[in-house]
Amino acid sequence: MDKIKVLLVDDQILFIESLKAVIETLTEDIRIINIAHNGLEAIKMVKKETPDIILLDVRMPGMDGVETVKILHRKWPQIKIMMLTTFDDDYYVHEALEYGAAGYMLKDVPPADLINSIRAMNHGTIQMSPRIMVKLMDLSGGESSHYDPYRAYREIEKLSRREQEVLLLISRNMNNSEIAEKLFIAEQTVKNHISSIYSKLGIHDRAAAIKMAKTANLEERFN
Repeated sequence: MDKIKVLLVDDQILFIESLKAVIETLTEDIRIINIAHNGLEAIKMVKKETPDIILLDVRMPGMDGVETVKILHRKWPQIKIMMLTTFDDDYYVHEALEYGAAGYMLKDVPPADLINSIRAMNHGTIQMSPRIMVKLMDLSGGESSHYDPYRAYREIEKLSRREQEVLLLISRNMNNSEIAEKLFIAEQTVKNHISSIYSKLGIHDRAAAIKMAKTANLEERFN
């Protein structure tokens, strides 16, 4: 079985070296292909060897994580990018998600949880810290939400019933194969539905889809 190729990007040398050692010690299916200390280094390394997943810090000198995500996702959209951050970085992570990051975790996450998140991301599942996800979705009614509930509700109405079901399962962090099994349809059909959802809602990734579903309270429609 091919190992999951991971690139680590963080300017805190002690943290990133320790993370590399932990992952290599606890896993046999993940290979750390390199370590970069800022966005520019990361982009150069990706040109030499393309990783499956990049674990990327938000605040770094030279080129920060947000700008790095923007460039990486545009040039290598197949790479899954997970932001590693502290709780106070949620504004920057929100921006990174808009540019194509597939998830984010807090730096104090237990090693086993981070490793499981890497594996889940490799299979297409969005990984987000629940505490920051609540803040990003603005479930408390603040001003940071990308969608207001009324707009989100109207946008969801553009979708067919089946597309709404697929979107609901996406919001539950299910990957394509899990959705196909749940709905008793082919995985390619799921992919077709997702493409249609993205087109109708004017979004480009699962993070945006999850935000839309949460803001529109899609879960309540199927209770």
